[in-house]
Amino acid sequence: MVGVATVARDQPSWTSSSAFKILLAEADDEHAKKLSKIFTIEGFSVVVARDGREAIELFDSIRPGVVLTEVSLPRLSGMDLCRHIRLTSSVPVIFLSSRFSEMDVVLGFEMGADDYVAKPFRVRELVARVRAAHRRELERKGPDQVLATGVYEYGDLRMDLAKHEVTVNGTPVILARKEFKVLSILLTNPGRAISRETLISSVWGSDYYGDTKTLDVHVKRVRRKIEAGGEATRRILTIRGHGYQFKPTPDE
Repeated sequence: MVGVATVARDQPSWTSSSAFKILLAEADDEHAKKLSKIFTIEGFSVVVARDGREAIELFDSIRPGVVLTEVSLPRLSGMDLCRHIRLTSSVPVIFLSSRFSEMDVVLGFEMGADDYVAKPFRVRELVARVRAAHRRELERKGPDQVLATGVYEYGDLRMDLAKHEVTVNGTPVILARKEFKVLSILLTNPGRAISRETLISSVWGSDYYGDTKTLDVHVKRVRRKIEAGGEATRRILTIRGHGYQFKPTPDE
């Protein structure tokens, strides 16, 4: 295992139709050059930012498909960079760091990271993680692109997918990114029982291996925010042994 390594030029690369831009936020010039070379050989377009502030400026202008960032950056940390990105975008953010304590990793995911890779890392594994993160994002965005201008109203509950807004009786409901995703999947499939596996795969990715209770926690939070009257206004039903279902008309 090494910090970075060269990749043989006969390695298969993505076709141009699969290629996308990577924003690499890395202060170490040597590592930045090596990683840029690796991903360029693999068929990606790489734009390097030397600090967090520059990364924000570049992100807003180049619209990358994936952001690779060192946690410790000058001027603005990788954590703060990720938090800024999450204000407006769901683009995959992958942290690279020699700090790999449980607290560091948990904080990274709480900031909205999609992956956290410890240094030193295996180059091919990193490339695979970047591709997988981008693929999951495309899969997640697929239905949303079709419904990009969709507005769904069920009684006093209203969801605007394009504006990423939810209101109950005209009052804005603040949902975290994954809470919004869980609700959007259920709400755009009214009356249909959605399996736990489908929800977890759609929201957290097909290769998520964390505790499935995470889904239950998110559903509980969404219920608390949109069902002011508790069970008397129950909209999200639990389908025992299967998953969840959105009921257009709340229980009386």
